[in-house]
Amino acid sequence: MLTTVVFDADETLIDLRPAVTAGLEAVLARMRRLTPVAAGVTLADLESDWGAVFGDLSAAPVAEIRRAALARSLDRAGLGAHLDEIAAIFFARRFALTRPFADTLPTLAALRRQWTLGFATNGNSYAERCGLAGEFAFEVYAHRDGVPKKPNPDFYAAVCAAAGVSPAQLVHVGDNLAHDVIGAQRAGLRAVWLDRRGERLPAGVVPDAVVSTLSELPTVLADLSDEADLPPRIRRCSGETSRVDV
Repeated sequence: MLTTVVFDADETLIDLRPAVTAGLEAVLARMRRLTPVAAGVTLADLESDWGAVFGDLSAAPVAEIRRAALARSLDRAGLGAHLDEIAAIFFARRFALTRPFADTLPTLAALRRQWTLGFATNGNSYAERCGLAGEFAFEVYAHRDGVPKKPNPDFYAAVCAAAGVSPAQLVHVGDNLAHDVIGAQRAGLRAVWLDRRGERLPAGVVPDAVVSTLSELPTVLADLSDEADLPPRIRRCSGETSRVDV
């Protein structure tokens, strides 16, 4: 029986991109005040520095990756000695402006009537700093208490332990196919893909359901719950039909 829904954070519940952009804009403004050399540095440069360092640091804490990206940005203008100051500016702005999507709080309120809700993220979007304090029965953060990043199966094991349920009782909802769908399914969880941008599913990836907004979740989860209650042979057939429809 499905009892619990756990949500990814960034770009699922939390509209992160505007806050990150604003944080980088604040960084760039400070760099330009510190040295005229920074006049040649653009916002696009700062945005690209994340991608430049991410590959080598993908398993590291997100705050560490961001500091490495900012260090690269500062080196463009000979400002490496200002890393601590610049990082503080970025994170202050990033958290001050981080907000849930418009469909987040109404959906959580609707689901809470019959589901246990959880919050689980690889990032540093702590619920209490992003407008989501008190919304969840449990929260799981990578790199806290030794939890690795998803899609490591130990991440989902930590989610199940925090929820106090087996994988078969839990539905994972998120925007990232590798982390929130494939990894979750391999760990025995159901997985709902949130596709806000209308992307195409790659061959071989089959979420248990696909939604374009969180407001679709109450109906989709009710359908998945009904399916889970069917005998195994019927459930397999029904699941295949459902997945073709989406």
